[in-house]
Amino acid sequence: MTFQIRGTPIGYLTVFIAILASMGGFLFGWDTGQVSGLLEMEDFRRRFATVDDPAALGGKDWNPWVEGVLVSLLSVGTAIGVLIGAPLADGLGRRWAMVVECIVFDVGVVIQVTSFQAWYQVAIGRLVTGLGVGALSAAVPLYQSETVPRQVRGALVGTYQLFITLGILLAYCTNIGTRSYPNSGQWRVPIALGIFFSTILAVGIMFCPESPRWLARRGRNEEAYKACAAVRGAKYGDGNPWVEAEYQDIIAAVKADENIKEASWFDCFKPKNKTLYRTLLGMVLQAGQQFTGANYFFYFGTSIFTSVGLSDSFVTQIILGAVNFACTFLGLYVLERFGRRWPLIIGAGWQSFWLFVFAIAGVVGGPRPEQISDEVGKLLIVSACMFILGYASTWAPGIWIFVGETFSYRTRAKQASLATLCNWIANFLISYFSSPIANSIYFSYGFIFAGCNLVNMFIAYFFVYETADLTLEAVDAMYCDPNCKAWQSTKWVPAGYSSRDEVKGKEGSQAAEVGEWSNSPSALPGEQEKNKANPLQVA
Repeated sequence: MTFQIRGTPIGYLTVFIAILASMGGFLFGWDTGQVSGLLEMEDFRRRFATVDDPAALGGKDWNPWVEGVLVSLLSVGTAIGVLIGAPLADGLGRRWAMVVECIVFDVGVVIQVTSFQAWYQVAIGRLVTGLGVGALSAAVPLYQSETVPRQVRGALVGTYQLFITLGILLAYCTNIGTRSYPNSGQWRVPIALGIFFSTILAVGIMFCPESPRWLARRGRNEEAYKACAAVRGAKYGDGNPWVEAEYQDIIAAVKADENIKEASWFDCFKPKNKTLYRTLLGMVLQAGQQFTGANYFFYFGTSIFTSVGLSDSFVTQIILGAVNFACTFLGLYVLERFGRRWPLIIGAGWQSFWLFVFAIAGVVGGPRPEQISDEVGKLLIVSACMFILGYASTWAPGIWIFVGETFSYRTRAKQASLATLCNWIANFLISYFSSPIANSIYFSYGFIFAGCNLVNMFIAYFFVYETADLTLEAVDAMYCDPNCKAWQSTKWVPAGYSSRDEVKGKEGSQAAEVGEWSNSPSALPGEQEKNKANPLQVA
């Protein structure tokens, strides 16, 4: 079964693949969203908080540094996991790597759920869980970008971020549903549910095709062709010209690199073909995504809005989570319709503006949180929601799309891991230091993030190339073109085209030029007649 995008047939299996793989992002969002609420649950505080305070919930309060460790050790685990994710994805394949990473995630969940009195056991569990989440953050965007057709690549790779936001939102809803439990079920249930979601990914991904590019690189050409056919909704051997065109592009890229040895980590930092440029840009942008300040709200939002006296901070978190989730749908459209560069540039400016509003309102209306009036508190919520609107529709999905599209295949897994490593390192810094910093400078913390967004806007304008509508192989050629600068890249086109609009418009004629399977040489020597006689339906 297929549907069409700009006259191009796309198999429904493609959408299923993107959504299922995005469960890896859901697991990250689930852990991110639940921890803010857990810190404010009575039983969790009574068991794990370290400061005796009869006036506090559960008779205990958090030492800011212990709170920081509990929140941030997930990020430490992800930073390690993302480095493990590259060799796993290259060695086992994208699918089996995800299965192994889900098992690691489950081990971390079990460690957390079986904790009774020691806060450091919960922290260790979050560390192990982070190993799985980090490795998945390397494997999932790779698998999506290498598998789905370019006509829907931006939107479908962006579903990784969409599912992060869905995980955050559902974690908030689960927290508000379990907080009234009279026992440890308050926090054990939200944590334990993670195993259910990881099982969906681990089992479901085995029914999906492997990345055709990974298969072709290992000489498994017939399987690679079947994978190309599957995502186009075609039958193996039915002479589908779209499948043939895509497959031939992949094989040509493989042949161009066949005499080059396997890439090392050092190869990611060689200047040839702008490999170093792309590695550093990916690392800076992934760190920049965290320094937008979004996770400050998601990690500590409940505490922030409790401190300003709002009646139910859990509900406020659900509002922020819902805005985040809903606006990510907008982001999938924006990044597919308007490309990658300008949404990142404009989004960074928008985010900076609303963070300035948030910080100024807090400083003038406070500066201490308990001094904030109801009116200023509402302005803080509005500015936070407007910030999240911009973030969710630009920088949140846009950076994951960038990672999936930008790197050359030979070094792609390792470059993506290095870039994502910087995301997790920045995530750790924010999650660990935000609590003590905010307790010291209060709402002035927002000025730091506002400044970071201005820097992000500058970087996006001068260094990010426009990759929309291009195949991954064409993106590689664009970066290798010495005459193409980032701010000119929207006009760059592959040989034989005069504009990006023509790239879209000629898609149908390109496929027609490939010809019928029966009238053209097969890219699978010796398979043509066998395929006609016994075609394998894969979609």
